[in-house]
Amino acid sequence: MMFHRRKKEQQQSTSTLPLSQSSPMPPPPPPSSAATTTFLRPSSFKSFLLILSLLLNLYLLLILWTPSSYPYPLSPSTVITRFSLTTRRHILFAVASSSLSWPRRQSYLNLWYSPNTTRALAFLDSPPPNTTTTSPPVIISGEASRFPYTFPGGLRSAIRVARVVKEAVDRNETDVRWFVFGDDDTVFFVENVVRVLAKYDHNRWYYLGSNSESYDQNEKYSFEMAFGGGGFAISYSLARVLARVLDSCLKRYGHLYGSDSRIYSCIAELGVGLTHEPGFHQLDMRGNLFGMLAAHPLSPLLSLHHLDALDPLFPDMNRTEALKHLIAAANVDPARILQQTVCYDRSNSLTFSVSWGFAVQVFQGNELLPDLLTVQKTFTSWRRGSKVYANFMFNTRDYPRDPCKRPSVFFLKNVSSDKRRIWSNYSRRVVRNCIESDVTKLKEIIVFSRKLDLSIEQMKAPRRQCCNVMPSSNKSISIHIRECENDELISMQL
Repeated sequence: MMFHRRKKEQQQSTSTLPLSQSSPMPPPPPPSSAATTTFLRPSSFKSFLLILSLLLNLYLLLILWTPSSYPYPLSPSTVITRFSLTTRRHILFAVASSSLSWPRRQSYLNLWYSPNTTRALAFLDSPPPNTTTTSPPVIISGEASRFPYTFPGGLRSAIRVARVVKEAVDRNETDVRWFVFGDDDTVFFVENVVRVLAKYDHNRWYYLGSNSESYDQNEKYSFEMAFGGGGFAISYSLARVLARVLDSCLKRYGHLYGSDSRIYSCIAELGVGLTHEPGFHQLDMRGNLFGMLAAHPLSPLLSLHHLDALDPLFPDMNRTEALKHLIAAANVDPARILQQTVCYDRSNSLTFSVSWGFAVQVFQGNELLPDLLTVQKTFTSWRRGSKVYANFMFNTRDYPRDPCKRPSVFFLKNVSSDKRRIWSNYSRRVVRNCIESDVTKLKEIIVFSRKLDLSIEQMKAPRRQCCNVMPSSNKSISIHIRECENDELISMQL
């Protein structure tokens, strides 16, 4: 297989050589009789050039495949798979937990972990009271009492959790390209994690994640640190080196609070910076997450954290049920989950903001797109107290206290699909004591779309999709999501 691939690359490279090397050469002028024997015949000269071209291409191919430009020796199997697509089997999730938190956090783990398709390990301080076959295998962490911990009021377990990185790598699991680390209350959207990591070359040193949504938390710890609760990924090549030097770093950073601060500090000492991926969500906030989920960035949803501090994502459900409801939609169309699409009904002067798989908001009148991309502040800051002022890393706008002044909201009811399309149904969340309007007569919104299957190049430069409001009844409206035309604007055309 590799021989045929190399042969094809060589043929392609040969076909694109400059004309001076690949085209037949004109015959040389007649030489003098004394020097006739020193010239090659035209056919021989052409053969010579072809052989030279072939040798040059072989040389360039060897340079391209050489491991000398990488910081560690590449095995033959690594070289062979270097250009193959990253899949689920190439990613190992390492979850930090404890025997105390394990019983109440297993429900979160079971939502995203699949024994048949997901590679994951859970690292605990001691054997848990119970385990199930639907949860990741449990690994008991090694002793870490020899390392200093001096942060006032902090938890020494931060050292054990930091060493999960080393312990996961030292297991020498086969065919791993990426290590993804998170907490036992981190819910990962595995298919999207795979898609995002496939954009990067695992043979290079990558440290991917996101900082906190809270400005104050970033200011306190670091704007360039991947917060551990939201999850972060380390390429195999970097992880191997990090595992070798981590213990020496832990001795220097006993004064830090958390495990993620220690990992960040050691990676910084290796000269590597954070590659930001906004889909990892630390969620340093409390209360109702609606405003943030309804205006999610174009980046794929990768993780959610701190769910115990947040209200259930859907009304009339508990936290686990609501997450299961969201993940069920994500399983149908992973790349589209929470992607915001805005369309306009000029005839009825209505604006629709669709957060696919979550909710649809209906506004009276013409709401400009930049305003709808701004996060409605339905939540509060992570720090509590009457004197605490919430500063976030994104623009926010006030959420009306009067329910009758808010947009009408339709929450996801169910998702269905066939080979051609996907349709999701959203039912109205009734708000009492509000004046009747045309919008309040609506009971259901049906959204039609095709599965969002972006190539790696499209993911590097994503574009928001467009939608049309279809003719419908007074109680039901249909919306069709589609790709935008080249010069199409997302606005109400007047």
